[in-house]
Amino acid sequence: MTAGAPAPCDLTAREAAARLADGRLTAETLVRSCLDRIAAREPEVQAWQAMDPDRALAQAREMDARGRPGPLHGLPIGVKDLMATTDLPTTCGSPIYDGTVLPYDAACVALARMAGAVVMGKTVTTEFAAFHPGKTRNPRNPAHTPGGSSSGSAAAVAAGMVPLAFGTQTAGSVIRPAAFCGVVGYKPTFGTIETAGVKALAPALDTIGVFARTVCDAGFLVDAVTGTDRPVTVPDTPPTVWLCPSPVWSAAEPDLIQAWDAVVEGLGRATRVETLTLPDAYAEAPAAQERIMAYQAFRALAHEWRAHRDQISPALRDLLEMGRTMRRESHEADMALLRRLRAGFADVLPEHAVLLTPSAPGPAPHRETGTGSPVFNRLWTLLGAPCVTVPLPGGVSDLPQGLQVVGAPHDDHAVLAAAAWLEQRFR
Repeated sequence: MTAGAPAPCDLTAREAAARLADGRLTAETLVRSCLDRIAAREPEVQAWQAMDPDRALAQAREMDARGRPGPLHGLPIGVKDLMATTDLPTTCGSPIYDGTVLPYDAACVALARMAGAVVMGKTVTTEFAAFHPGKTRNPRNPAHTPGGSSSGSAAAVAAGMVPLAFGTQTAGSVIRPAAFCGVVGYKPTFGTIETAGVKALAPALDTIGVFARTVCDAGFLVDAVTGTDRPVTVPDTPPTVWLCPSPVWSAAEPDLIQAWDAVVEGLGRATRVETLTLPDAYAEAPAAQERIMAYQAFRALAHEWRAHRDQISPALRDLLEMGRTMRRESHEADMALLRRLRAGFADVLPEHAVLLTPSAPGPAPHRETGTGSPVFNRLWTLLGAPCVTVPLPGGVSDLPQGLQVVGAPHDDHAVLAAAAWLEQRFR
């Protein structure tokens, strides 16, 4: 490594991929650099639930010997400990499954391996991707939460341990931790990435997403595991953006309001800015999302509730008890609302419009208070809409915040392009 050059672990995924492709970098060198960073930061951050450094190095050497089998050739990734892996335990953040090694990979993991990725390890998740926190600390300030449920994935990318990581979102579990840790989080349109082999929480909502250092990297990983070839580029013409504080704006904290106002003022000098007020029916969505999540979580975790209730945290027991007492007729009404709002959302937006809305109520709260609120995420998750959070400048705190870019379902490319433009402007 030449003097002044970034360590391999600090390269973006696409920078590393380019160097791996032309021989300036080997997979083994990149993995060793990531392992060095993990050794330096992991004692404080605690992003990893399980690792096997020797196995990761063996995978890297295999990639170097094999040549270039796919777009993720030699790139280290983190895998949320909710996703099955044949070579590492899958605990789902619960003592119920301590040491459990499954005989298959989750579909997203298998597809990433087929594309050449090196699985560095399993990242910490909250218990069954709900609200009981794991051990992970925010790399920006260890007294604060990294968010959840994809806590370890967000923290690992933020700490420079890996350039890419998988997460899942049922309420706000990709967007919120990415915002709290100051990285890019991308929740694609519902159903974009196959969820087979991922422990379910609420199948009508569960969505696989990704963490990265840049918007382009996030799109790159999703393209690689979905067989898409549509690289994200910054548009030549600034996109029109639509401000949508959302029906839950009253939850915004002072630090968010200050940062939001500064961004809105700056964007007004750079591009066309409009305001969109959602129809009244959308105000019902956050509460409906919460009820759907509770109802389906009780059924998804019925075995754990029946056989291991004493090993379930009080926070998760409360969620499951809420779902247990709900009537099927109520759930069917919520699902009818979900279908109606999803079907009509594209008609609410101008064609290829992107909305700007907060990623979280404010910066990461202290760890003792939990993983933060998903109040600014529930609506968009219910809609199955593509969402990207980019680090937001401004505010009175030294902790990161995020700006969430949202679009109509299946209009992911427009959302990613607008997010890339915002990312470039903010930097």
